[in-house]
Amino acid sequence: MGHSNLLPETTSGLAFLFKLTPSWRMALPEPLLATIRQLKLSQILVPLKSFLSTLATCLLKRRDCCKVRSMASRSPRRRLVACLLNVSEARRKDVVENVAKAALCNAQGIQREETTVLNIFNDPDYNRSVITIVASLDSIREAALSACQKACALIDMRTHAGVHPCMGAVDLVPFYPLGEEVGVKECVQQALAVAHGLTETVCGSSAFLFGWADTPLQRGLAQRRKEMGWFRKTPDLQGLRPDVGPQPQKRYGLTGVGASTYVMNCNVTIDTQDITTGRSIAAAIRESTPGGLPGVQVLALPHEGAVELACNVESVKGDPPGHPMDEPWPSFIVDGQPYCHAPASLITARVAELVQRRGIGVKGTALVGFTPQECRDLAEIALSQGIGEFWKEQRRIRM
Repeated sequence: MGHSNLLPETTSGLAFLFKLTPSWRMALPEPLLATIRQLKLSQILVPLKSFLSTLATCLLKRRDCCKVRSMASRSPRRRLVACLLNVSEARRKDVVENVAKAALCNAQGIQREETTVLNIFNDPDYNRSVITIVASLDSIREAALSACQKACALIDMRTHAGVHPCMGAVDLVPFYPLGEEVGVKECVQQALAVAHGLTETVCGSSAFLFGWADTPLQRGLAQRRKEMGWFRKTPDLQGLRPDVGPQPQKRYGLTGVGASTYVMNCNVTIDTQDITTGRSIAAAIRESTPGGLPGVQVLALPHEGAVELACNVESVKGDPPGHPMDEPWPSFIVDGQPYCHAPASLITARVAELVQRRGIGVKGTALVGFTPQECRDLAEIALSQGIGEFWKEQRRIRM
């Protein structure tokens, strides 16, 4: 039966809402009531239906999430590792998806156990994609290596063009432990195995090491990139000494491979085309600046007619700082040590405060992938349900 049989089209939105829930009269402010009085029934039902549908979806997602966490609490927790593979291609999405699929299957086309691709983030302006691979400790090495091999076969750095700095067809291969069950040593083993495996199986490829894998110095990614000339518009490959493999070739470039605590990627777009202003804001929030945000490394880049602040948000050792009323910093433990990282909302708020002084605004914030806990929770859902190509499902399930 249609709603028109219950109430005529001329029934005011206010009367309809009060018929459903009389107590709304006291809950709604008078300006809103005045607006609702002018609405017709059809104008009320469509957004109301949309809202209820969204609410139901959210409740189902929450139920599924709680169910997965409940199952996990009753069974041994998986030993999971994340690899946020950065490849220098985004404009040919079929190529990027083929790289992602290579992580999921072996050479015979058989799907790997305990392996999923949670997300694919494409940025055509940057011509760069981030593929979030999560697998058990026993599977992550082969999953990441297969994806790297496929990317080297399909991406040629001699023809690459994009705004974002990069040096390799496979530009970055970082390994992050997801949970207390995996520690530093295990992630270093995976990183070194992939670095050597790639250079041994793809003739002409080479790699530099960073983070825990860069023994004994354990230099961070930003420092190693600076040493390798990654930030230059045209890096001098012939002048480099890679840690693994031969002198870098233009076909494959140079790949960074390493291990560390989780690094979140958060991009904030500001409403200006002035790159100088963007660089000034970037400098103000960077960790190395007095008063900057802990763990935040940032580049200002032109992006879709504006300026984007591309932030790597590294985890810092210690308990979360801040006032109890502030949004909590995501935190976790690795090898018995507490770590945390700045939330995306704090980065956005700091940027908004700085740009407001210059009379401009923030256009939006994009989280590239997930927080560590989101990554872990979604991986549990994907693996418990046997979903390898989770990036196709995550808009429906994501918390």
